[in-house]
Amino acid sequence: MLSFNNLACRRDRELIFSDVNLVIQRGQKVGLTGANGTGKSSLFAIILGEIEPDDGGFALQQKVDITHVAQETHVSEAPAIEFVIDGDRHIRALEQALNSVSEEEGERHASLLADYELAGGYQIKSRAGALLNGLGFSSDQHTMPVSAFSGGWRMRLNLAQALMSPSELLLLDEPTNHLDLDAVLWLENWLRQLDSTLLIISHDREFLDRITSHTLHIEQKTMTLYSGNYSAFESLRAGRLANQQSMFEKQQQSIAAMQSFVDRFRAKATKARQAQSRLKMLERMTKLAPAHIDSPFKFAFKDPEAQPSPLVMLSGADIGYSEEPVLKQVKLSLQSGDRIGLLGANGAGKSTLIKAIVGDLEPLQGERIPAQKLKIGYFAQHQVDQLRDEMSAMQALMALDPQLSDSQARQYLGGFGFTGDQALQMAATMSGGERARLALSLIVYERPNLLLLDEPTNHLDIQMRDALAEALQSFKGALLVVSHDRTLLRSVVDGLMLVADGSVQDFDDDLDGYARWLNEYRAKQNATHAQNRRTSEDDSEHGAASQAASVLASVDKKQLKREQAAAREKLRPLKRTVEKHEKALDKATLELEKIRHSLASNELYNAENKTILAQLLAEESTLKQQIELIEENLLDSMHELELAQADQP
Repeated sequence: MLSFNNLACRRDRELIFSDVNLVIQRGQKVGLTGANGTGKSSLFAIILGEIEPDDGGFALQQKVDITHVAQETHVSEAPAIEFVIDGDRHIRALEQALNSVSEEEGERHASLLADYELAGGYQIKSRAGALLNGLGFSSDQHTMPVSAFSGGWRMRLNLAQALMSPSELLLLDEPTNHLDLDAVLWLENWLRQLDSTLLIISHDREFLDRITSHTLHIEQKTMTLYSGNYSAFESLRAGRLANQQSMFEKQQQSIAAMQSFVDRFRAKATKARQAQSRLKMLERMTKLAPAHIDSPFKFAFKDPEAQPSPLVMLSGADIGYSEEPVLKQVKLSLQSGDRIGLLGANGAGKSTLIKAIVGDLEPLQGERIPAQKLKIGYFAQHQVDQLRDEMSAMQALMALDPQLSDSQARQYLGGFGFTGDQALQMAATMSGGERARLALSLIVYERPNLLLLDEPTNHLDIQMRDALAEALQSFKGALLVVSHDRTLLRSVVDGLMLVADGSVQDFDDDLDGYARWLNEYRAKQNATHAQNRRTSEDDSEHGAASQAASVLASVDKKQLKREQAAAREKLRPLKRTVEKHEKALDKATLELEKIRHSLASNELYNAENKTILAQLLAEESTLKQQIELIEENLLDSMHELELAQADQP
């Protein structure tokens, strides 16, 4: 579908990449990877015709439609759902033709209607609504004007509009940057079912692993196309670098931190799954250690000056922005050494909880009790946005500590990638990733004893994410993280908490368990919405029937009963299908629980039980795949049943 021939590109007269010769086949899902500044976005610009290559060229098969996500959103008063529908240009063209056809053109009008139906025009709003729901928009927001949304939510609208397009080649540049974990999980499933060719830039390792079939990596001013996902690429690259002795020294601290978690919690029932997840991460890190030995980022947290425990408590706290709280009766105590990942659906109240912990939001009821020597390091997008544009990285750091010498400041900032003249660059001219690194460096320097990180990996490349994870693993204070980057969560947190339905509770499963919980939660919500809709429709029909009673003398009750019986008969096989999938899910989940219980045994990891361990791990992997397929089938059958119920008279 797409071929490059001796392609070369320069930016500001500096060579970015050259001698690129490769072919991307139809239907391939390709992850485009490489450090920031290596030319990933420039390659997209060449494909889109926005810039010309400096040498060579590329060929695209004729009549191939390309769709990409716009980086800016035209501010309009159009409803969000109409903005998303605009992404299907074919449907919009048919609508325009239908609106312009005259009454005398009956045959053309009929032909256009047939084309409109064939293109899915009558289902277009439900398709757009499903995209909006999946990306975290509530039903009430579907009709809000585009101008009412903030920048991050407009980027979600741009993504939804791009996903509406039935194009053959889809280009996505960091689509997860403005998404939370729930939306990332939904997008991941959507892209896996995509038939089009996909070229995607992302620094989310697990996201790439679950979607891509190939990896196009930019390194040392050239591109190489690898078969397999990102982990497969890393394995190949690690093999080439395995002879470098420094890999061992660099990874020992990270490996020790993970091994410590496994040793402490593997035998505890509430932590067994997370321990198994961490054990897999440990094995993978040992195997892939040399892949990142050349990272330019090297920093660590100094020990906090004080470590009181508890650091901060919320006691019976109702938290919100008006008389009606978002979270009720929250009881939370953060102890020194806690390492918690915060989960929850979009809008559940994760950011609200963090603001209450920080002290930016006073409880409506109950109290917040901070330790006397509490020192919070709070990283969130609004902290990044509040960097002073007129200050350089050097000036921002020395404003925190005027006693620092220039050489000391430069040495410190170098660990965050600000070397040479980059340390003197004004924040106003920095990229999103550079601003995020600067904000993080300032937090690290202040030696907090409680770190609150709200989506810390946005705009960070894989090397910086690895450096951040490594630093967090040895952080001596308490840690609370909200992140859509599952690789980061798996490597730095010991426990999970769930924000849902107005409460905050411990979550005793792992991240894979959270994905299952989320599917079930959404299915229940959809069922509730469908039931409410049917109830509303029933009420409306009842009101209409009462008004009609004064006009109609009688109703054929026998005919009504026959229609109701036929409707029930039509729904019966759909209900049986749902029940079948539910039973299969219960059975597979129970079998998986038994295997994971077996895997939690310490004796299993002795040398003599190696064969049994391998068999159990293989069975676990197979069951996880089966459960994922069953869950997808269950959701599809529930959706089909809901549609059929909605169509009932």
